[in-house]
Amino acid sequence: MSVATQDRPIESVRQEVIDQLIMNYSHGEISLEAFESRLDKAMNGTDPLTIIELTKDLNLNVNTKYQDKKKSALGTHYQQGKTKELDKLVNVLGSSKRNGQWHVPKKITIINVLASDTLDFTQARFTHPNTQIEVLSIFGSVDILVPEDVNTHSNVNCILGSIENDSTALFSADAPTISIEGKVILGSLDIKIKQPIKEKWLRFADSLKALFN
Repeated sequence: MSVATQDRPIESVRQEVIDQLIMNYSHGEISLEAFESRLDKAMNGTDPLTIIELTKDLNLNVNTKYQDKKKSALGTHYQQGKTKELDKLVNVLGSSKRNGQWHVPKKITIINVLASDTLDFTQARFTHPNTQIEVLSIFGSVDILVPEDVNTHSNVNCILGSIENDSTALFSADAPTISIEGKVILGSLDIKIKQPIKEKWLRFADSLKALFN
């Protein structure tokens, strides 16, 4: 006997509904307008029964081909391979940016004096479930850019500076977690979402639509 919808974890129900919406949109069963409207409701809904109603009139179900494409395009952030346990970035009167597809070490130390540093995790590959960032910024700025589906925690002391954190505190227990600690003195630390999860779903759905049509 299957578990009643209202007793299931809402994130599991939400993910199944989103997958079915993408499947039907990519095969031309619903319009772009209907897909985006239902996707918003699925992502923002808080009642499993209401969320699952969004697919009651859709006939196509997710298949193996869909799951393979999803895993290839969106799969886990984790990637097998060796990487450094510690990466130390020292920047004085300069600027640095780490972005693209780079392997994230277990710990990153940033020492920043009258300088600017940017860590962009949008396309990064994690080899550890937990990554710690230790920050010491004096008269400098540190920008940390994360995708919405990565967990972040921050515990940074600020002295005559500014800290802004727009990231998601907890997205999923299976997602990588970035913990940020340290001190900002007369400087700034910004933690921002660079790639909203909705944007990823829309891009994935459009790529499937182009493939199947």
